[in-house]
Amino acid sequence: MSKKSVEDVVDDSTTSKEEVNKAKIVAKELEKKKATEKNTEEAAVEAIEKEDKSRIQSDDEVYDPKPAKKPLTPTEVKHKKRKKIIIISIIVVLLLAGIATACYFIFFYKPAPENVQEEEIVVVEKPKYYSKLSGLEIENESINSMPTYCIQIPNGLDGARPQTGLDSAAVIFEAIAEAGITRFAAIFQNPQNSVIGPIRSLRSYYLDWDTPFDCTIVHAGGSNDAIAAVRSGGYRDLTESYDYMWRDQSSYWAPNNLMTSPALLAEFNKANGYNTSNPVTFSRLLPNEATEKKNAAFKSAGIDPETNEQIKKTTEGDNTEGENTETVTPLVESIDVNFGYVDAFNVHYQYNRQTNSYLRSYQNGQAHLVYSCPDGLTQPSPKTTCGDAKQLSPSAIVVIKVDEYLDSDRYHQVVQTIGTGTAYIFQNGTSTKGVWVKNNKSDQITFKSDSGEAISFTPGQIFISAIPNGTGSVKY
Repeated sequence: MSKKSVEDVVDDSTTSKEEVNKAKIVAKELEKKKATEKNTEEAAVEAIEKEDKSRIQSDDEVYDPKPAKKPLTPTEVKHKKRKKIIIISIIVVLLLAGIATACYFIFFYKPAPENVQEEEIVVVEKPKYYSKLSGLEIENESINSMPTYCIQIPNGLDGARPQTGLDSAAVIFEAIAEAGITRFAAIFQNPQNSVIGPIRSLRSYYLDWDTPFDCTIVHAGGSNDAIAAVRSGGYRDLTESYDYMWRDQSSYWAPNNLMTSPALLAEFNKANGYNTSNPVTFSRLLPNEATEKKNAAFKSAGIDPETNEQIKKTTEGDNTEGENTETVTPLVESIDVNFGYVDAFNVHYQYNRQTNSYLRSYQNGQAHLVYSCPDGLTQPSPKTTCGDAKQLSPSAIVVIKVDEYLDSDRYHQVVQTIGTGTAYIFQNGTSTKGVWVKNNKSDQITFKSDSGEAISFTPGQIFISAIPNGTGSVKY
């Protein structure tokens, strides 16, 4: 058959029937072939589309053209997880180490300067100095060689009380002057106040006690033997003088109104070339040593040294059978010193645990009050200028028993100062019975316990009372 189309063959009138049928058969075959080719092409396209779709992942996944891997076994999954944890841990450790290193260099690392050696810083503690006279801390050692003053101060009921400045004395001697009336010899060094007084007359036994302190003797006259001794003995002598003293007309009345001041006393010494003193003093404890002794006494008494409260009770002589009790030694907190039969001069002391001192009163019930006028005032009147008088409270009490008798005038007292006798020492809430010894006028009194141990005193004021062997007594 020619290359005519089937339509041409059918439409040609010259074509035989047989040829027409063959043409139709060929046309059908061609249609089938075209249909088959079409179906094959569409199937191929559809297969390609399905393959592409299977390779397209979800929106948050990345297309992986690689062929799918074989599924992991449970053991492989477990190893893979462990490996992942190890890797993450290593990363975390490295990050933390990096952060720590950065912090060190930012906040702590300070490169040392090149060729510079580090100098060792040495903290030098400021030295502490203590008064040889009072045992208290002082600003510098030179104060220990400053001039000392021994001032005669009255204690009568004729206008001498309250005294002024007596609280700043380091040592006070007390004895009967006449007719059972007591008088004081007060020892000062570098007093920090503006008034001391009143000032009264000197007795020879006070001069014996004053002598070791290398002091200026401050008085208003005195007994004949005392005046003779002070004038012939090479003493620094300041008797009644209105260049260095004055009469206070508003706070006191004569003869108990003669006053002085540390400033005027310094002027007297300067004018006479008395620039230093070399006192022989009593043995003193350092503050920490005194605290140790006080705490030991408190603990022995069953008292808490911090709170001052009783934590144990005294059980001596009152133990209950079967009980685990402990005997304690009570503090000595009440002391009575009797010079004679006049309660206005007999003394009572009450121990103060908080201040470790002894509040001084008279046995007639009156507190021993003193004025304290601040430094810098010029001849102030204590009663109107210096505030309320306060109770005297020494840190240590000494009672010495001495022989006494009336002088030839049958009025003034003669008191034994050289020799030895019984002594009672009270400090830190304790009592010690012993002896006093003074070998001569220039020697200082020494104190020993009955066992022979030398007595050292707690820092602060020492009050020494000389009571007669016959009529005097001490109770505690």
